[in-house]
Amino acid sequence: MNYPSEVAEKLYASFQEEDEGRKPSLPDVSLALSFLSQTKEVLLLDYLPQPFTKDSLSSRLVRIEDMAFSLFEATDPATAREKTDSFLSSLPDVRRLLFGSLKAILNGDPAASSFSEIVLCYPGFEAILNYRIAHVVYQLGDKVLARIFSEAAHRDTGIDINPGATIGRNFFIDHGTGIVIGETASIGNDVKLYQGVTLGAKSLAKGRMLSGLKRHPTVEDGCTIYSNASILGGTTVIGASTTVGANVYLTSSVPPRSIVYLGNSGIRIIPKVEEGAPLPEDGRKEK
Repeated sequence: MNYPSEVAEKLYASFQEEDEGRKPSLPDVSLALSFLSQTKEVLLLDYLPQPFTKDSLSSRLVRIEDMAFSLFEATDPATAREKTDSFLSSLPDVRRLLFGSLKAILNGDPAASSFSEIVLCYPGFEAILNYRIAHVVYQLGDKVLARIFSEAAHRDTGIDINPGATIGRNFFIDHGTGIVIGETASIGNDVKLYQGVTLGAKSLAKGRMLSGLKRHPTVEDGCTIYSNASILGGTTVIGASTTVGANVYLTSSVPPRSIVYLGNSGIRIIPKVEEGAPLPEDGRKEK
């Protein structure tokens, strides 16, 4: 019996079956990763060891433009030129956002000695860098390409940021391993996350019926969330300037300027004390 021939026939027949999960035109993964690598270098040339000039920067951008056009053309030829131009135009803004994270990390981590050290060594910054590029591509409508970029960082760093998430200025990931940020999460400015934090959905039992709905929480400006905290649900809002302690599990909103921690009797939420004000009474609020 010719098993290879029989198996080939069955496999070929299965390829012809309708599969709504199949996308007919997909990007070249090798080209996508090369494009990602060169874009990252262009955004950070002044922090990397190799010398560069304005002319060499222009040459790099021409290569990136060619790769971007090829990638966008593979999925939608009609919009490839427009998407390529939009992507290139976004790079100065992406650069400014990255510099904000570099400053936040350098100012917030006493172990950091320089921007170059952060660029070369910090997994949190690596994940933010990939996310910023992926988010631009996501907004242009190429979600598979965007996921290729974000998953490259996920594999390398253990940090999983969906490219659809919205993240503000001066974002700081400290250590970072095990962080998960869902597609519809919204994170404000000056937010700091530690390792193991999950900004996730309450339940995915309805599967694809939830697509397009807000499933993940909102974290407002100035919040700090410590290790292994899980914050779930699309209606959950962590108010501005709140500190969420380690190992906290939240599925409901928290007022601004709160401290959330795991006490002996469960999750406790107390208001932050203004400098010079008397300490709040114990047991202000429990959940």
